[in-house]
Amino acid sequence: MSTIDLSKFEKKINLRNIKHEDINEIINLSKICFPNMEPWERDQLESHLSIFPEGQFCVEYDGKIIGSCSSLIVDFDEYDDKHTFDEITDNSYIRNHDPEGKNLYGIDVMVHPDYRRMKIGRRLYEARRKLAQAKNLESIIIGGRISNYHKYAEQMTAREYVEQVIQQNLYDPALTFQMMNGFVLKRVNSNYLTDKDSLSYATLMEWNNPDYLPKSRRIYSRALPVRISVIQYMLKKIQSFDDFATQCEYFIDASSNFRSDFAVFPETFTMQLVSFLNEQVPSKQVKKIAEYTEEYINLFTTLAVKYNINIVGGSHFVEEGNCIYNVAYLFRRDGTIDKQYKLHITPDERRWWGVQPGHGVHVFDTDCGKISILISYDIQFPELARIAVDKGAQLIFTPFSSEDQQGYLRVRYCSQARAVENQVYTIIAGTIGNLTHVPHMDVQYAQSGIFSPSDFTFSSNGIVGECNPNIETIVVGEVDLELLRRNRNVGTETPLKDRRTDYYQIITKDTQPVKKKAVAD
Repeated sequence: MSTIDLSKFEKKINLRNIKHEDINEIINLSKICFPNMEPWERDQLESHLSIFPEGQFCVEYDGKIIGSCSSLIVDFDEYDDKHTFDEITDNSYIRNHDPEGKNLYGIDVMVHPDYRRMKIGRRLYEARRKLAQAKNLESIIIGGRISNYHKYAEQMTAREYVEQVIQQNLYDPALTFQMMNGFVLKRVNSNYLTDKDSLSYATLMEWNNPDYLPKSRRIYSRALPVRISVIQYMLKKIQSFDDFATQCEYFIDASSNFRSDFAVFPETFTMQLVSFLNEQVPSKQVKKIAEYTEEYINLFTTLAVKYNINIVGGSHFVEEGNCIYNVAYLFRRDGTIDKQYKLHITPDERRWWGVQPGHGVHVFDTDCGKISILISYDIQFPELARIAVDKGAQLIFTPFSSEDQQGYLRVRYCSQARAVENQVYTIIAGTIGNLTHVPHMDVQYAQSGIFSPSDFTFSSNGIVGECNPNIETIVVGEVDLELLRRNRNVGTETPLKDRRTDYYQIITKDTQPVKKKAVAD
């Protein structure tokens, strides 16, 4: 009896989440599936994966991607029923994704024409249903194309065409398929997206989750605020690392007593250690400070857990591969750690300390929203804050150190500008005092503060709170991420939404220029 070679029958269908390495295939698939529409762009798909990776699915067959779909979560009550595709997707970047929303919004489904008899679309819709049920979402909403309408436009209105399809007197590939998958019509929208076949019309369809358990409804009141303690730290002579630890713990204890969610320290405040290290040469000073990196990390990790508070640990000089970097650490109250390198190095840092620039703008998840840290000089480069906000940042912390009022004002003015430009909260924390016996330790000038966007829902001057200048103290302020989210959607001005991405964009080494597109289910 001959042996059968089973390898040729091993082609398998695999439904999974999209990965970054799939992006080129997804782009090519969109060109094939929607030849009369603009395809996805790399930056848009990268944004989807950065913001809501679990909502992006693809189907793979014999190692080839033959279908995909994208989605985000919204609170649909906050959108007009007559919304457009660009409005509901934030111009295809889904930066308006709301993890606390109650509706999964599907923004595209694509199936390769050669594989449309394999129930690929049904598999993708089922993946969305399982996701909605796993997250206890109330419903799935889609803006669907009516791709055969152009054939009947002279005979009937779009609404009449949709009714004929619902009554099964006419067939429409997308609408008929959606009805077969349990979606019901909510309304017909005009000017939804650029689609010649649908003449820019779309059906707003909804599938209701039968297993949905209602949660306490979030009205337009304040969410639980995030409380921030900004520490205006005085540099003064100390005798040991234990003295440094005692001074830091005092402020963290005080911040915890205020029930703050974050305690924020200034840039390079660990330079205070030089006061007992007896080193005169600046380049050697920072190398000696770097030797305390392990003690510094252990101290703040312990304090974050002990006092149940997230700590932005200012910044500290770190030696890696014989190079010195200025690094800001985030110590979460669950004991985890992240770090951000300073990207732009000032002339003095290069000249006296030989500090090298790091790479990459990082956004960190915390139990109080997404944050980014831009160290001192970095806040003066608008592109960095925009990159951070595009990655989801709601709070931007800026530890800084300045020797005079002009230097402080550069940090302050730029920080407030970033808050307005990006509809984000910004926080600056600076050092004061003097180490008069330490060579190349300039005088310190600071007025630390917390800033907001400028609109009716925030303080009129955009200041949540600020210290008096040049006094060792703490300023405590509360910021509301719910107000921030609403301001980005329906503020008096919405600079994030209104950017001309068809005209200009920020390009980093791992991104490509952006073109505007529109694709729908």
